[in-house]
Amino acid sequence: MAFIESFITPEEDALNEEFLEKGYVIKDVDCPDVLYAMRHMILEVACELLEVDLPDDETDFLNLIHEMVDISELNGFRLAIYNKVNEQTWFRPTYFRLGRNLTEKLVGNELAMQNQVNLSIQMPNDNSSLIGIHSDAFSGETPFQIVQWVPLVDAYDTKSMFLLPPENNRRIFPQIRQIVEDGNMDLLFEEVKDQVVWLTVPYGKVLIFSPNLLHGNVVNQEKRTRWSLNCRFTGLFTPYTSCEKSLGGFYLPITTRIVSRVGMNYQTPKGFDE
Repeated sequence: MAFIESFITPEEDALNEEFLEKGYVIKDVDCPDVLYAMRHMILEVACELLEVDLPDDETDFLNLIHEMVDISELNGFRLAIYNKVNEQTWFRPTYFRLGRNLTEKLVGNELAMQNQVNLSIQMPNDNSSLIGIHSDAFSGETPFQIVQWVPLVDAYDTKSMFLLPPENNRRIFPQIRQIVEDGNMDLLFEEVKDQVVWLTVPYGKVLIFSPNLLHGNVVNQEKRTRWSLNCRFTGLFTPYTSCEKSLGGFYLPITTRIVSRVGMNYQTPKGFDE
């Protein structure tokens, strides 16, 4: 019989090292058929809003949506889809299932999840859908979280997102306040734009990254539209750093284990806690 020398499996250790080195991992989704069903449902909602028939080629329909929707109408179109899909009680559990294996290895198996799944649609040459360089922790979100990011079409180059690797983040973080005071976040991007990594995430893959790292997007200079979903996950019992983005509001428990529930409901008999 071989004795076990580590609490972490070799597979988990390799995943941890990759995440620490790069700040992200890109792997196959756990359930490709589930991803297809989610994408098909989103496409059905889009077709209903546009009053058109379902297309023969779903990928082309999504990639070329800018030929059917004007940029001036994009945000209303996106919000209508976002609201419709997030009304479905199955949407968040199903989205979690796409990357559950990775998320539980990286974060833990008692989790809280953002209360909505976000939808991004970034058309070619559209500067109205930009999320400039930032770290989520700057806006009061817990630094103990990850983002699960799933494209509904192939994401690459400026049709994707960028991320500043951990080593480069460590170098720039002490200077951020001064850089922003001298200019703005655009000036910060100018400082690091040659160091960022543009993430290639084909359809069928899931990206999990640390939003503590500087990240964002720029104007999509490709010829096709990017559709992607994203949502934040954190350990249920990790610290929350703001009242606005705390447990019970921004984050909701999803996998509370029964022993934790028993412990949270435990009351010491009178006299024993004195």
